Amino acid sequence: MARRKKNQKMQKGQNSFVNTVLNVFIQNPFKGYNFRQLSYHLGISDKASKQLVKDIIADLASSKKIVESKRGKYKLNPASIKEISQHTVTGIVDMKQTGKAYIITDDIVDDVFVAANNTYHALNGDKVIVRLFPLRKGRKLEGKITEIIERKKKQFVGIIEISKKYAFFLPDDISIPVDIFIPLSNLNGAKNGNKVIARITDWPEHSKNPFGEIIEVLGDPGEHEVEMQSILADFDFPLRFPQKVIKEAEKIPDTIPAGEVKRRKDFRKVFTITIDPEDAKDFDDALSIQKLANGKWEVGIHIADVSYYVKPGTVIDKEAFDRGTSIYLVDRVIPMLPEKLSNAVCSLREKEDKLCYAAVFELDENAKVLNEWYGRTIINSDRRFNYDEVQQILDGAENEYQENITILDKLAKKLRENRFKKGAIAFSSQEVKFKLDENGKPIGAFIKEQMDSNRLIEDFMLLANRKVAEKIGVKHGRQEPRTFVYRVHDMPNPEKLQTFSEFVSKLGYQLQIGSRKSISSSLNQLFRDIKGKGEENMIESIAVRTMAKAEYSITNIGHYGLAFNYYTHFTSPIRRYPDLIVHRLLDMYLIGSPSVNPAEYEEMCKHTSEMERKALGAERASIKYKQAEYLLDKVGMEFNGLISGVSKWGIFVELDGNKCEGMVSLKYMEDDFYFLDEENYRVIGQQFGKEYKLGDPIRIRVKRIDLAKKQMDFELT
Repeated sequence: MARRKKNQKMQKGQNSFVNTVLNVFIQNPFKGYNFRQLSYHLGISDKASKQLVKDIIADLASSKKIVESKRGKYKLNPASIKEISQHTVTGIVDMKQTGKAYIITDDIVDDVFVAANNTYHALNGDKVIVRLFPLRKGRKLEGKITEIIERKKKQFVGIIEISKKYAFFLPDDISIPVDIFIPLSNLNGAKNGNKVIARITDWPEHSKNPFGEIIEVLGDPGEHEVEMQSILADFDFPLRFPQKVIKEAEKIPDTIPAGEVKRRKDFRKVFTITIDPEDAKDFDDALSIQKLANGKWEVGIHIADVSYYVKPGTVIDKEAFDRGTSIYLVDRVIPMLPEKLSNAVCSLREKEDKLCYAAVFELDENAKVLNEWYGRTIINSDRRFNYDEVQQILDGAENEYQENITILDKLAKKLRENRFKKGAIAFSSQEVKFKLDENGKPIGAFIKEQMDSNRLIEDFMLLANRKVAEKIGVKHGRQEPRTFVYRVHDMPNPEKLQTFSEFVSKLGYQLQIGSRKSISSSLNQLFRDIKGKGEENMIESIAVRTMAKAEYSITNIGHYGLAFNYYTHFTSPIRRYPDLIVHRLLDMYLIGSPSVNPAEYEEMCKHTSEMERKALGAERASIKYKQAEYLLDKVGMEFNGLISGVSKWGIFVELDGNKCEGMVSLKYMEDDFYFLDEENYRVIGQQFGKEYKLGDPIRIRVKRIDLAKKQMDFELT
């Protein structure tokens, strides 16, 4: 089974590389290549990969997708050009500020360019049908939107401008290139200059602007509460719980029935703690540890038993599914569940009896799992720790629980070591944090890095997630595994990986991409090599973007980044709906229930994956807004930074210590005429040859801040 899955992954990676090769011919339909020229174009130099290119060319020629123009030289089949030009594709609109768009589609390899006058009232994120134009020499694949299948956004956030006879709504989102016409009868109490939420009611065929109405007035732009609500509304998240959900939550009892206690394994006398951020209010995981009579360690990963309180089909459950996840903005959590559940009844608060669903493991000194048990428990946490407190203990500070915490740390480090030996990739994350005053204004910005105390919790959560997935996903005998929700992470796209390899090589680093093992080991070596250097954050962030995105699926392909063949999300049901699904399925399957309907659960996976992406977008938007607000009163001040990106418009600079990123426009660089050298990630002065390259340290002055657009403009000092 494992070998078959491995072969499927390899086949998927090879198919992706076939598309990469074919894409070169599609992008250059009138140009011929032999396998050496094509290998050079793709940045391939090793013998094995060149042979693979040669084999792929032979297969493409055999299938008539390419034809031999000269001996050993191939170009795109003219019939393929005609075929591409005579059909439509379905895709998602990536709209630019200018009104032009690119259509991202799975139907063909290339994105499709759509000019501003051919977008047919489509907006950013819409699902559309595009009719392709005939391919022209030296031009990108182009098309025209002919139908809008589904609108991505139902509501928009922006400023209302009111005149005597009509009003216009100006969207905050720069990817929406049109204003919305609002009749005065549809203002809903909005005043000129208010930040509001609008929706489109009509868009007549030959009208440049859509018609709409104001559905909610948020308040004055620039106010902290208004801007945070604006971000939530812009990502289509609800601003409050419906009253019927709050009422249902209030009916949930605070006390635990005696009969329920008897049905559970009792851990209330076993040492148990929670470790969370200092400002956390919902504690959904706890760790217990005790030494067994045989000298081994029993570690329990106890997770808040949300499934006991939230039943399928209830209004709380439906609301939680719609939200999909909690949202973490800079100053608040927008919970998936009402606060009665998330912060009180379900939260594993210290010195309180709490119901849990647990994964309990017997471990030896090397953290090898000797026995495992899954089921419902009752706990009473001895102490609520935050990460800094635990880190102080790990660094030597005395504490009454020091011995148990130190043992947990040693076992976690063994789990981590074993994971990396099997090919896990050591991505590290840096979190931007703000110190806010009483009005929510940022008076400080800093980077919070992961410590051993963070990793301690992470390693045990990874263990529980992996073992739960194996419990259900591993095939036993002839019986096929039952439908389950996995957290999957695909292999990286070979073309993206090749581009990343070329990028780091120009910065003096090497990346081996010949096999899965060489990719993970050389990536980890790269992360060690750049540790503490100026380009560290930039390279790590680009590496993350190079990887595929993790998502939920009933089709298990394993987790590439963690090097796990089976992985799920079991450990955070207070804030992630897929974890609640996993608890329910595990509960059913442990008592022998039949497999659930796969189609129904795949749709759940798609929805929760999408909501996770939206929540991450909202979180980033709130950080970006606060970074811009932090610099608002620092116009004219100078800062050190790193060049984090280059474009034909300017150089992007990320400031040291707070990750605020702004752009130095080329038009501000008046000492020379600068042009983009895209291949070498730099801009060069035409007359004097001065260059500014990705990763270079640089000193800038804050020139202008556009808070509404979250844009920071810098100039060189």
